[in-house]
Amino acid sequence: MIPTETTGYYQYLSPENLIPAEFNIINMPSSPTSSSSLNYLNDLIIINNNYSLASNGQDLIMSNNSTSDEDHHQSIMALNERKQKRMLSNRESARRSRMRKQRHLDELWSQVIRLRNENNCLIDKLMQVSDTQDNVLKENSKLKEEVSDLRRLVSELKSNKDSSLLRQFEEV
Repeated sequence: MIPTETTGYYQYLSPENLIPAEFNIINMPSSPTSSSSLNYLNDLIIINNNYSLASNGQDLIMSNNSTSDEDHHQSIMALNERKQKRMLSNRESARRSRMRKQRHLDELWSQVIRLRNENNCLIDKLMQVSDTQDNVLKENSKLKEEVSDLRRLVSELKSNKDSSLLRQFEEV
């Protein structure tokens, strides 16, 4: 015989009474932590307790059996209620998280658009400055040529003037 505890009393079950007929290993949930697994285990405990009490054939002295069943049922209901509240809380938290993520994504996209526009404006300004620089360099080159031409002309004029002055002196 193997001892087992049921609602504060000890009861002995023979090995053939350990697994009730209602226990079906095929319908057993795959994950031990899933909600269906917890419900399955609760049902299995209730079935086992009822089966062992009924199959024992003895009338055990259980003065609080009906109240213990009610307490057990109420504790299961309280667990289920807490589980439902936790599930709702988790769903709401996940919803808020998705909303935060979406808001952050929207902000990033607006930042991308703003930065692209700013980049395009800077590229336009750079092109304008580059064009202006090209124009200034061309103008500077023209001015340098003009200066060179004017210096040559002045130099020629000086040389012509000197020679004309010399001729004038020779004639006199």
